[in-house]
Amino acid sequence: MDSLTQIVLGAAVAAAIAPPQHRRAALLAGAALGTLPDLDVLPVNLLTDDPVLRMTWHRSFSHSLLVLPLVAWMIWEWCRRRGGRVAESPRRWFWAIQLALCTHPLLDAFTVYGTQLLWPLPFKPVMWSSVFIIDPLYTVWLLLACMIAWFLRERLAAQRMLLVGLSLSSLYLLASLGAKSMVEREAERSLAAVGLEDAPRFSVPMPFNILLWRVVAMTPSGFVEGERSLVVDRGAMTFREYPSDRHAMATVSDYSAVRRLAWFNHGFMKAEQRDGMLVLSDLRMGAEPDYSFRFVVAERDGERWREIPSRQKQWPWEASRRLGGMWQRIWHAPVDEAAPAAAAATGVAGETERRGSGPAGARSRTADQ
Repeated sequence: MDSLTQIVLGAAVAAAIAPPQHRRAALLAGAALGTLPDLDVLPVNLLTDDPVLRMTWHRSFSHSLLVLPLVAWMIWEWCRRRGGRVAESPRRWFWAIQLALCTHPLLDAFTVYGTQLLWPLPFKPVMWSSVFIIDPLYTVWLLLACMIAWFLRERLAAQRMLLVGLSLSSLYLLASLGAKSMVEREAERSLAAVGLEDAPRFSVPMPFNILLWRVVAMTPSGFVEGERSLVVDRGAMTFREYPSDRHAMATVSDYSAVRRLAWFNHGFMKAEQRDGMLVLSDLRMGAEPDYSFRFVVAERDGERWREIPSRQKQWPWEASRRLGGMWQRIWHAPVDEAAPAAAAATGVAGETERRGSGPAGARSRTADQ
């Protein structure tokens, strides 16, 4: 999640547990602890300039539930030995520090990025993907609770507001899981109707809400993508087909960067050739044709691919200007369920499909076919 959300979550948790007379100090300490795990980008960026390693090392050791409790204990022990507030109420401060630190990776696991909760064990990163990385309706309750608690200090009303803020934000997370469950049920039914019942898939909310969702499923020739509004959509989902150079991806599958990416993103990526380079795009973050993470991993050498040091590739994209269309898509169903109009409304496929110049082979699939 974004830094502000992690700051107010850590602050609210610590202030709710610490003694009332220590509330302002707990708000500040919790805010610092809440953002501490994300500072892993500093040593990671110093250790390597490889963009694949930078992406996949983030949310690893600093987000591990096998590491953070020990770090929290060390911080608590150091503070206790110095005396002051922690020494006055060691038990309550112990849990305040522990939970302010450990709730950070748990919240991150609700996003799609990938959080290595059990690092250094070689499990794939956790991506429950039920909230977007920035969601105001989750954050606002914690922010208000922290602001009120700061001014009310040790009053009982401050404690009550902190508990209300934590309760409302937690209920929002539960609601996001419920919304995801509904989307997954319909996606499973719709994909089964077109012969993709066993296809690996994921669902993720569109930016800033849990009402509009994106579903992607992998196919032998590439992937399909569709959207689901929990407000207006009824019946089967519509999916658009997009190609991926699966042959090229198989050819380079043993390259270290490709193996690392496939492990990190659970294989949800597409391959495409651009200017003699093989580019892998992480399908989880973004939407066709715009993605946040693209990596060049090989270059053409005659009829073969040659491994090269990975580098991140960026080119102009239009996702930001499509947010207005996405908001409209939440409240309005596509005009024609059998056409990829949903993509135009949300900006997922955008102008390229409407002009007939989208990715080669992009087609629409529905459960009615």
